[in-house]
Amino acid sequence: MHGRPGVGQPAIERAFAEHRALLHAVAYRVLGSVTEAEDVVQDAWLRWSRVDVATVADAEGYLIRVATRLAIDRLRSARVRRESYVGSWLPEPILTDSDAAQNVLLKESVSTAMLLVLETLSPVERAVFVLSEAFGYGHHEIAHFVGRKHATVRQIALRARKAVETRHRRYDTDQETRRQVTERFLAACLGGDLEALMEVLAPDVTMVSDGGGFTGAPRIAIRGRERVARAVVILSTRRPHGSRTRVFQVNGGPGIIVHSGRTPVLAVTFHLVKGTIEAIHVVSNPEKLTGVVL
Repeated sequence: MHGRPGVGQPAIERAFAEHRALLHAVAYRVLGSVTEAEDVVQDAWLRWSRVDVATVADAEGYLIRVATRLAIDRLRSARVRRESYVGSWLPEPILTDSDAAQNVLLKESVSTAMLLVLETLSPVERAVFVLSEAFGYGHHEIAHFVGRKHATVRQIALRARKAVETRHRRYDTDQETRRQVTERFLAACLGGDLEALMEVLAPDVTMVSDGGGFTGAPRIAIRGRERVARAVVILSTRRPHGSRTRVFQVNGGPGIIVHSGRTPVLAVTFHLVKGTIEAIHVVSNPEKLTGVVL
């Protein structure tokens, strides 16, 4: 172990612990995967534990640089794997803070809708966008993080922002309305009330399901109020016996998680426009539910 007198293992661990949550937050937004983000944090720790921390003037900058480059490398390889993914691919859901005072841009950057838009960017564009728009780092800092020139990063940031603005639909952000609609959706599901369910769905609602080939999830999107409502009612009847279905804060807004014991079996997130549900994302792939374990 490197280090100077007085910089022992506890101090090294404390310095890393101070930034662990930030590293995970950045990596998750770059990767859209809880498990991959955790791997990035672990790899960053291994590198941090081998460095002479006495020579590191800016621990946050050093760790963000390491985590960002690790995440970019992982994203490149992940995209190759996704080409053979069975059915629709969705980001891994994650439990999030319900604090209404939380930074709006930070909260929006973790929504499944935004994460799907970020999938259309190149790995470096995605990292630059996340670091700039969600976390507020300047272009000079980001240039150091990603190993590019400042002028290049400025152009990448501009290009990424324009691409996101073009592709990202503006959904309702009012948490109270979203929670009320989510609770009405859940009550209709549990009661098998098709009419009540259709009342909270937009006419052109779309439901995308990700089972990864492990569950009976539809492999193509279902569109239209009546078709989605009928699919949801059928899906709700297939809940495991004794399972619990509750509203949680998922990916920055109210969502629904079904647990069988302590094991999550389904996570649902919603995106609303003018108080009705325009998009539903359903993840049942058991390998992608580690972020919603209670």
